[in-house]
Amino acid sequence: MSSVPISVPDRKAFLAGLAIAIVGAILFSTKAIVAKLLYRYQIDAVTLIAFRMIFSLPFFAAIALWKAKTQPALTGRERGQIVFLGLIGYYLSSFLDFLGLQYISAGLERLILFLTPSFVLLLSMIFLKKRITAMEWLALGTAYLGTVLVFLHDARAGGSNILLGGAFVLGSAITYAVYLLMTGELVRRVGSMRLVAYAMCVSSVACIVQFFLLRPASLLVQPAAVYGLSVLNAVMCTVFPVFLTMAAVARIGAPTTSQAGMIGPVSTLFLGALILGEPLTGIQLAGTALVLAGIYLLSRKRA
Repeated sequence: MSSVPISVPDRKAFLAGLAIAIVGAILFSTKAIVAKLLYRYQIDAVTLIAFRMIFSLPFFAAIALWKAKTQPALTGRERGQIVFLGLIGYYLSSFLDFLGLQYISAGLERLILFLTPSFVLLLSMIFLKKRITAMEWLALGTAYLGTVLVFLHDARAGGSNILLGGAFVLGSAITYAVYLLMTGELVRRVGSMRLVAYAMCVSSVACIVQFFLLRPASLLVQPAAVYGLSVLNAVMCTVFPVFLTMAAVARIGAPTTSQAGMIGPVSTLFLGALILGEPLTGIQLAGTALVLAGIYLLSRKRA
């Protein structure tokens, strides 16, 4: 039985969607590089994430207001769920991520975060009683082996706080996995763009309030480079990736978009070497390849 060839217009649309997904993944992964550059100006994670959210809040607030005017009103239960998801998925997860970046390389951070789909699967097994197949266990084992390989390499290469930084980023991956697991039904009722806009507004407010509770307002006065990098972090590494990913999902579907996202750790590894001067060794490349192979097997199994 012969397969039906994809028409030229359909192929062009697919390639356009794939390109959008790749650009979104690279931009989102670049936040680790920008964070590392910001830490050179002696600011901490609380200040860094506050600036990120201050500059990104107007974009998400505008979309939230637009959706509030054009969509049916949310129920009290839905509002409560969005507040919780915004706090755990975009506030706590991002804060733990930026804390970890103070101690580990951008490449290792991206590899740990890339294990999020595997944590979703494990949490589904624990709480939703999902059965994990032998192929899925193989995929998980391959991905974890790659992360451990890079982690041990970084620990030997130096840095007394590698374990602490890795634990923070691991916590970020797990909390974001919880967020993803809990959004399924709510996304169908509320819509992905509306949910992201509302949740990001909640997260932004939490990050800004946290800053004023824990840090003096005088820390808002920073060198011009901090403002420039923070705007880059907010717009190019936060706002654009969110909407590029949603546009890609609409064109090529979630499974293909998630597979395209595998370019993220690779781009971070090379950008870290190029911009930050982080080492790029054979062990890191091997570990990255194992992680990508494991997540690819997992995504193919779940597609």
